[in-house]
Amino acid sequence: MSQTLTKGTGAGAADTTSAAASKRRWWILSIIGIAQLMVVLDATIVNIALPSAQADLGFSDGNRQWIVTAYSLAFASLLLLGGRIADLFGRKPAFLVGVAGFAAASVLGGASTGFGMLVAARALQGVFGALLAPAALSLLNTTFTDAKERAKAFSVYGAIAGAGGAVGLLLGGLLTDALDWRWTLFVNLVFAVVAFAGGWVLLSGHRDAADSKLDLPGTLLVSTGLFSVVYGFSNAETHDWSSPATWGFLVAGGVLLAAFTWWQTRAAHPLLPMRVLLDRNRAASFLAVLITGAGMFGVFLFLTYYLQLNLGFSPTKTGVAFLPMMATLMVMAQVSTTVLVPRIGPKAVIPAGFAVAALGMAWLTGIGVGSSFSSDVLPQLLLIGAGLGMVMPPAMSLATDGIAPEDAGVASATVNTMQQVGGSIGTALLNTLAASAATSYLAGKDVTDELVQARSTIESYTTAFWWSAGFFAAGALIALVLYRRGRPAQDPDAAPVVHM
Repeated sequence: MSQTLTKGTGAGAADTTSAAASKRRWWILSIIGIAQLMVVLDATIVNIALPSAQADLGFSDGNRQWIVTAYSLAFASLLLLGGRIADLFGRKPAFLVGVAGFAAASVLGGASTGFGMLVAARALQGVFGALLAPAALSLLNTTFTDAKERAKAFSVYGAIAGAGGAVGLLLGGLLTDALDWRWTLFVNLVFAVVAFAGGWVLLSGHRDAADSKLDLPGTLLVSTGLFSVVYGFSNAETHDWSSPATWGFLVAGGVLLAAFTWWQTRAAHPLLPMRVLLDRNRAASFLAVLITGAGMFGVFLFLTYYLQLNLGFSPTKTGVAFLPMMATLMVMAQVSTTVLVPRIGPKAVIPAGFAVAALGMAWLTGIGVGSSFSSDVLPQLLLIGAGLGMVMPPAMSLATDGIAPEDAGVASATVNTMQQVGGSIGTALLNTLAASAATSYLAGKDVTDELVQARSTIESYTTAFWWSAGFFAAGALIALVLYRRGRPAQDPDAAPVVHM
């Protein structure tokens, strides 16, 4: 009798412990989600406020791009270093320092008294974001190892990563209209306080790669290489593609990244071990995130221009216009990660998502000067959101699935790097292609005619949309070729919780 009671008591205690651990995991997901949203929305939240900031601080149109570029340059070039720091020194300290530093940089930016101070603050946001973002994703990867819980967690995270840009547009519009452009930066304090407090209480300071050392040559090569690539694409927006400031940095970046790859095969403690890249599903997922980052700018950037400049939407109304897309993205994120991929595998789901997004972008090219949002934009946005929801969350989950705990940070950083570099490539290519299309349309026409001017802007937008559709179509083909057949393999012995 006593043995039975003891056994029952032990089982009950185990169930209680398991329930408590499960509840803790979902609280950790909420903290990670808040931190990730803060980082992602800052890529777009300031964009809507730029005209107001420019009028207030008095900087030129030529300098305006640096408010965006300073953030992306620092963020992209330091992500792999940030991810490795999280592996070496612990995810909790990396997460907390990243959150606190990001908040401090945001306050500095909001209090800016001049252009230089604002650019420095944005660069600092990028530095601390590069520490925070991979720590957050690696925490998610090592916290959720049960297949069903992992699918749900990554559906939430992927939806935030995909819809964060639209949230930034909405929040940026609301804050700029209701308060002041400075609040697009000050608002990060709200996210940071919640994320820091939750992280302090819920996370532990375990280090999975404590015995490794930092690869300094690799860090220098990849950081300068990524900086050169992103800077080169940024220069393509303000210089000609034939300018040494464009192709020179792109070539230098390519050489440095090639040297980094060579060094990683010889380093004793590589920054990015080749085992992280050589799995087919993982490599396909990295490319899927890269292509999605490039194509999404066709939606956010040029559709924002169209809604505000051609349809006369206010900043707030423009942000609201993206809400239906966010809703479908979040619904399909849940369906794709928890239902479709576990049942039929990524080889069918992710290419289909790319194809749906490509169809939506191609359909969006039908906009005109007198188009209606409800009939000529909304259905297309719903389709694009559904497609991206089938791509982003599963790709992010598969990019870090099955990774060794000591590599979780750098694998997560690679995901973020692909998204950031993809965004830089997409912005540069689509901006220059759109500008060329507008110039070609105006050739031989009366440039003083307002209708001609309006039609030239429509031509530039639709050109960008066609190219975005092309990116997504290429993504569908690449994903179809690279992803392995069948459902992702799951470890039946995976512990419900790894070090948090």
